[in-house]
Amino acid sequence: MHKPILFLLLVHIILTLVPGATAKVSAIIVFGDSSVDSGNNNQLSTLLKSNFQPYGRDFYGGKPTGRFCNGRIPPDFISEAFGLKPAVPAYLDPMYNISDFVDGVNFASAGTGYDSATSDVLSVIPFMRELEYYKEYQSKLKAHVGDEKAKEITSEALYLLSLGTNDFLENYYTMPDRRSQFTVDKYQDYLSGIAGKFIKELYELGARKISLGGLPPMGCLPLERTADFFRGQGGECNENYNRVALNFNSKLSGLVKNLNQELSGIKVVLSNPYNILKQIVHKPSLYGLFEMSYMCDRLNPFTCTDADKYVFWDSFHPSQKTNKIVSDYVIKNALHVFL
Repeated sequence: MHKPILFLLLVHIILTLVPGATAKVSAIIVFGDSSVDSGNNNQLSTLLKSNFQPYGRDFYGGKPTGRFCNGRIPPDFISEAFGLKPAVPAYLDPMYNISDFVDGVNFASAGTGYDSATSDVLSVIPFMRELEYYKEYQSKLKAHVGDEKAKEITSEALYLLSLGTNDFLENYYTMPDRRSQFTVDKYQDYLSGIAGKFIKELYELGARKISLGGLPPMGCLPLERTADFFRGQGGECNENYNRVALNFNSKLSGLVKNLNQELSGIKVVLSNPYNILKQIVHKPSLYGLFEMSYMCDRLNPFTCTDADKYVFWDSFHPSQKTNKIVSDYVIKNALHVFL
């Protein structure tokens, strides 16, 4: 049995068997991009949606929800690990209302980034607009459970932030404006400044437990490896993009340290998926994944018999199996402080 799985099993047993033991986290509240969007983009006039088959074929009921995966995504696994529901609903999904959001709600929008110019590329929800939806949610929660209970829920909730890849791949390296304004290093500073501002605003609204997600090895995404192949570079990972991701994660680590020193009573952790994803990409067989093809049939996408034998579901997003492995890893290495 893998150590992360054993760790989560032990936590579950303790929470179940020890008298009076209860989960310390009241709710999972999610902000970010397609790595964590559970269906908000379904309600937008954007091309960036996944509310069609075969997306969601391994989700409950086998139906597409707007998750960019064959099944569940990291917030779902994290919520379940904390003794909460196994799927965190999208705030804009008309199937749900405030009673469904008491112990978890998702404001993420696929295609967004820290930079508001990134969300403009595909007409999705700007990052700061996600915060406005959260304020609206707070008001609804107070009306639903009362001021004191709402304050308890929001202060004990775990806030997950996962974004940044689109700022580089959709915006900086694709559109000319930001490259004309910033070196890549200065652009990273600009983005980390927005991340800090967002977290400080969350803090002012009562948040105290926050996970800031690091960037994955974005040069190893199938989309980038394929682009490198057609550029005659062999189809290996784009190490320039990976260095950018590593450097940005270093800046986020410094931000986390500063925020913990500056804001009384807050606990911010960096949930960094870089190393585990890099290892999965290079040694998939260690995790029960296929060595020979990293994406669910890259010649005929989505047609593989068992998507959870593959590292990636599509050209940009991990399979449910990879999402579970990464979630277990960040729980064991970062989020365990909130258990």
